[in-house]
Amino acid sequence: MNRVNFYAGADIDRIGDKRRDPDWLQGRISANVARVLPVWRGKSLFAREPDADGVYQIAWLSPEQVEPLIAESSTGAPGTVADALHLLGEREDGVYFTIDLSHHDDPLSAVPGLDAAFTGLRDLGAAVDHTDGAMLSYAKGMAHWHKRHPFCSDCGAPTEVRSSGHTRVCTNADCGVTHFPRTDSAVIMLVHQGDRCILAHNKRNPKPSYSTLAGFVEPGESLEEAVAREVLEEVGVRVGRVAYHSSQPWPFPGNLMLGFHAEALSEEITVDETELVEARWFSRDDVRDAEKLGLQLSRPISISRRLIEDWVNGVV
Repeated sequence: MNRVNFYAGADIDRIGDKRRDPDWLQGRISANVARVLPVWRGKSLFAREPDADGVYQIAWLSPEQVEPLIAESSTGAPGTVADALHLLGEREDGVYFTIDLSHHDDPLSAVPGLDAAFTGLRDLGAAVDHTDGAMLSYAKGMAHWHKRHPFCSDCGAPTEVRSSGHTRVCTNADCGVTHFPRTDSAVIMLVHQGDRCILAHNKRNPKPSYSTLAGFVEPGESLEEAVAREVLEEVGVRVGRVAYHSSQPWPFPGNLMLGFHAEALSEEITVDETELVEARWFSRDDVRDAEKLGLQLSRPISISRRLIEDWVNGVV
C-alpha cells in the first residue's frame, strides 16, 4: 500500500510561502535556476525521441526561451516572465514553473533549434519517468483549472491571476472573491466476492478493455456512499464493506481518483447501458491469465490496474 501510484510522487517542495513573494520569484528566475514546463492545448513538451531506455524526457525550457511567448497570454497580459509563469515548486537542482501556451497556434516556432514536440500524456503512457509523470500531471491540472476559471463564478467579472498561479481573484471591487485550484473527486472501485471480481467495458473507451467501475462524488455524499451508489447504478449490485486503497491524480483533464475495494452482497449484474458496453464476473485465474486469454485490462499506469493486480495478489 506504500507504493506511489503513477502521476503522483513529484518529489517537489511546493513552497507555498514563496508564491506571494515577487522578489524571491524574480531572484530565482534571474539566477538561472528556473526550469519551465510548457503546456499547450492539453499536451506536454517532450524530446522527439526516447532515451536509450525507451523513456521520453520532458523538454524543459528556460525563462529566456519562454519570454517571446508571454505577450497576450490567455491568463491576462503579464508584464514580466515572472508574472506569466506559475510556480510548481523547488528541488535541490532548481525551481520549477509551468506556463500554458495554448493561445499560440505554433509556440515552438519562437524557440529555434529545439528538437521537441507537444505530445499527449495518454499517447506516451508508461514511457515517461514516474517523477516526471507527476510533474506533468501537476502542470496539466493547473492549466486546466486556469482555462476553466477566467471569470468569477460568483458575479461573472474577469478574474486575475495571483500567488504565482495558485489563486485567481475577482476584479470586481464589490465582489473580490478569491478562487483556488480545484480537482474533481471520483471514486474508483474493484467489486469482488470470494474469488471473483466485476470488470466492465466502459462506453467512453473505444477499445474492448475491461476495468474497474468508477464515478464522480456528488454533493452531500461520503466516499463510501458514492462507491455503493455508483456500483448499484452501473451494475445493479449491492455492496457491503468498502475499504480505501490509495489515490491517484488523473490529469484527463483534472481529477483525483480515490481507490477502493468493495465487497459484493449480491451477484446478479444489470448493466447500465448508458455507461457500459458490458460488465461481468471474472475469476482470479481469468485475470491472472488475461494476456493468454486475450483479455485486455486497463492501462498498467492506472489505479484501476493497481486495484485489480493487488486483489489478484491478495492485497485487499
